[in-house]
Amino acid sequence: MVRRRLSLAAIVAGLALLPTWLAGQRVAHDPHAALDGIWNSATVTPLERPRDLKDKAFFTAAEAADWERRAAKNNEEPPDDAPRRGTGTYNVFYREFGTRTVKTLRTSIVTAPADGRIPALTPAAAEIKRAREERQKQPAGPEDMGLQDRCLAFATAGPPMLPYSYNSNYQIVQSREAVVIHIEMIHDARIIHMDGRPHLSAQVRRWMGDSIGRWDGDTLVVDTTNFIDGGGFYGDAYANFGWDRNLHLIERLRLLDRNTLLYRFEVEDPTAFTQPWTGELTMARSSGPIYEYACHEANYSLPSMLRAFRAAEQQ
Repeated sequence: MVRRRLSLAAIVAGLALLPTWLAGQRVAHDPHAALDGIWNSATVTPLERPRDLKDKAFFTAAEAADWERRAAKNNEEPPDDAPRRGTGTYNVFYREFGTRTVKTLRTSIVTAPADGRIPALTPAAAEIKRAREERQKQPAGPEDMGLQDRCLAFATAGPPMLPYSYNSNYQIVQSREAVVIHIEMIHDARIIHMDGRPHLSAQVRRWMGDSIGRWDGDTLVVDTTNFIDGGGFYGDAYANFGWDRNLHLIERLRLLDRNTLLYRFEVEDPTAFTQPWTGELTMARSSGPIYEYACHEANYSLPSMLRAFRAAEQQ
């Protein structure tokens, strides 16, 4: 028998190829593995339907193309001597507004109620929102700031997972026991348990809730409860959100085609919203990679804002 020695370089190269080989085996034997990969949710489709579109739920192809052209023009960087359009500390270079409408040609991500807009808050939730906004005008400490300012939670992580103006990427990784969704913004990771376990005890609460999943044919169905009471949740960027610890969320993910992920969600929270509401968007397959997002590291804006408020009080 002839014995051969493998060089260290050859062993390392073989190990590097192992994940690719395993991925190929999973695709060949697991019909659900096609959800694996990196997906981007950036879109010019608004969260809520513009009021001038009224009851128009879908664009025609020509209307969608015109909407995309107008959105691209609106998102152009203004000249240096022009008034700023509220992009804040980031110019357009750092933004990811998206260039296309959702592939289903909907005029808004919200699909129900029929007007394509998020339902009104209940009186109790509206008062919580009002009080939170008052605190944010002159915060006594970081706890009075929005969750995004504090690097605790972003709308991209959700759930529901909503597009933002940058870093709207997700990586889905599947195993027999769980589906992991790695979110680019704040490098959050949702673990969706697929082993049939029940939800956690009601005493256990999480920013992204407790998610359990199952397959309904080619659709991944995710049931999420056990949310923390966010007191309005995201803050100014998503001021209409007011859900609380009673939020119950259902998500459905399936391939619309090989390079398009159809994402649907149902929001039910009777103590926050006057009625349930639903949404839908499409995500495009991306080659990646997802880069690390450091939020708390070098987050000088929060202490600087608080120092500015204290200085204003002294004046």
